[in-house]
Amino acid sequence: MNNNSDFDVVKEIFSWISIIVVAAVIALVLNLFIIANSRVPSASMENTIMTGDRVVGFRLTYLFQEPKRGDIIIFKFPDDESLYYVKRIIGEPGDIVDIKDGKVYLNNSETPLEEDYIKEPMIPEADMHFEVPDGAYFCLGDNRNNSADSRRWVHPYVYKEKIIAKVIFRYFPGFKMLK
Repeated sequence: MNNNSDFDVVKEIFSWISIIVVAAVIALVLNLFIIANSRVPSASMENTIMTGDRVVGFRLTYLFQEPKRGDIIIFKFPDDESLYYVKRIIGEPGDIVDIKDGKVYLNNSETPLEEDYIKEPMIPEADMHFEVPDGAYFCLGDNRNNSADSRRWVHPYVYKEKIIAKVIFRYFPGFKMLK
């Protein structure tokens, strides 16, 4: 009877170890290939994403569709690819982006882009003009007055192959689906 008891303990320990190993492998696969987990360290996306918020991005989104204006993305920072940034796509491939008097204009429109997500009106500065190349995107933070974004970078465009994921929700400190 003592041998049976020892055998059951070993079997139970092996069962727990196998469950932990399977869970770790699933978590690793999810993190490497399906989701991107990121903490936002700055105020550049406020009030959509606050400083210190944690967000989840879906890595597979752009295998099935093209990135589009308004998407919030996690990407490799064009001026230092060891850093990941989170910003909103404003200009798509082929777009002309003009920033005048604190407003964003697309493709020579007379009407500024309607942006109900920005924290506050942009402080006007010198006019800026950008022509988004094929395969690239022009990205801005929602907190335009406190955002290091395409307007300020040495390499102002985010190329599709450098996009890691589309942000789908914030989960800390509170859950919030992002559009």
